[in-house]
Amino acid sequence: FEIVKRKLCIAVHTAAMSTLLINQPKYAWLKELGLAEDNNGVYHGTWGGQGEVITSYCPANNEPIARVRQATLSEYEETVQKSKEAWKVWADIPAPKRGEIVRQIGDALRKKIDVLGRLVSLEMGKIYVEGVGEVQEYIDVCDYAVGLSRMIGGPILPSERPGHALLEQWNPVGLVGIITAFNFPVAVYGWNNALALICGNVCLWKGAPSTPLTSVAVTKIVAEVLEHNSLPGAICSMTCGGADVGTAMAKDERVNLLSFTGSTQVGKSVGMMVQESNNFGASVLFPVFEDADLNLVVPSAVFASVGTAGQRCTTTRRLILHESVHDTVVERIAKAYKQVRIGDPWDATTMYGPLHTKQAVEQYLAAVEKAKEQGGTVVCGGKVIDRPGNYVEPTIITGLAHDAPIVHTETFVPILYVLKFKEEEEAFGWNNEVKQGLSSSIFTKDMGRVFRWLGPKGSDCGIVNVNIPTSGAEIGGAFGGEKHTGGGRESGSDSWKQYMRRSTCTINYSKELPLAQGIKFE
Repeated sequence: FEIVKRKLCIAVHTAAMSTLLINQPKYAWLKELGLAEDNNGVYHGTWGGQGEVITSYCPANNEPIARVRQATLSEYEETVQKSKEAWKVWADIPAPKRGEIVRQIGDALRKKIDVLGRLVSLEMGKIYVEGVGEVQEYIDVCDYAVGLSRMIGGPILPSERPGHALLEQWNPVGLVGIITAFNFPVAVYGWNNALALICGNVCLWKGAPSTPLTSVAVTKIVAEVLEHNSLPGAICSMTCGGADVGTAMAKDERVNLLSFTGSTQVGKSVGMMVQESNNFGASVLFPVFEDADLNLVVPSAVFASVGTAGQRCTTTRRLILHESVHDTVVERIAKAYKQVRIGDPWDATTMYGPLHTKQAVEQYLAAVEKAKEQGGTVVCGGKVIDRPGNYVEPTIITGLAHDAPIVHTETFVPILYVLKFKEEEEAFGWNNEVKQGLSSSIFTKDMGRVFRWLGPKGSDCGIVNVNIPTSGAEIGGAFGGEKHTGGGRESGSDSWKQYMRRSTCTINYSKELPLAQGIKFE
């Protein structure tokens, strides 16, 4: 009986393995990334994982891709210790030499950009070109960071005291924790990782529990570069895990800086545990004035509202139209929505893929119903698409009040709330009345209005655009928001300063001891 039972168990396990996408010839390319049926979800120089086994599913068909074994809290503890030890090595390496390692990481990503982009599409659900674009963003930030590694530093300032030098010294903070969300499982880590590394920090990454294969694949690419240069792998460590690992990171005083990207609700919880946090949530607005070029408005609104199936932090949620162009713009956007090609995200012709999870589909349906209850009219969309996977129709809703509760609610789904305004002051006020503040864009030809929009009484968002979509930020500018969206910045401009601590240093190279402000103490 025991022998028969064992054979039965083996047969069941083999059948389960055969259903994984990674074992199907169509998805054999996954193994080019070093992935297997079962994958370790902990890395700190060596691979491990003794926690819960989770299965990653493809949003386009809800079929299992492969499995990852997450970290236990004891493995998290070990990873932090290994990271701290690795920092002692990494901090002593000159910044330009650190930049050379980051350059190699960028080159390694270039070699894998196609297969890694395909994995992002398969596991997250965004269309293939966006998956590749996300990897390209990490590569671009690596290139940016390489140049920055020869430029970071503080000024030498004039001292009021003779024989004294006054200067700023910038040093790494130490261990940077990076918690990323499902919607950008590569790029957000890349923003933080590349800059943190050239600044002399080590990184500990916890990706989203629903995109663990992407976290593993990226870490394998980075680890290979570190190992090739005989550097500790724990310089870029990773722990796949759930809320327990995230909470441990947020409470851990050994984590000197924590970058968090995710929902407002979770962000508030994290923010209560740490002083530094980023990108909590982002209600995005798009005012269109009567003088706007509608040939720019329509494609911009369509891309910003349906791109990544409405799951970007910078997705346009509220489209505020001047009453004189409201009906025309709604009609043109609705017509464009019907021409959006919906399909498998890895199909090169697809423009719009699935939502990431079944729960997101439920949130979509609930939001549509709430909008109707609060006075909204569904112009197009509003339904689940009858096909395998988590597909919903891109949706336009008009007729809601600007302060309707659903309009102020951040929902990561492709629903566009269209509002009607009369005066500029009204539009600017509606932009700023929500608690979130990541991205905004205005469409107008009035240069006076442009600069009022950019000024102190204009948009209070971290990203303030003119005549371009709210999404699709370049890496050269600092990325981040205000209010409940968080006050941190990542990527370009002077964002590197967040990964370093500043010391003001006064050096007396004379034989005298003059005091500042001319004070005499004799």
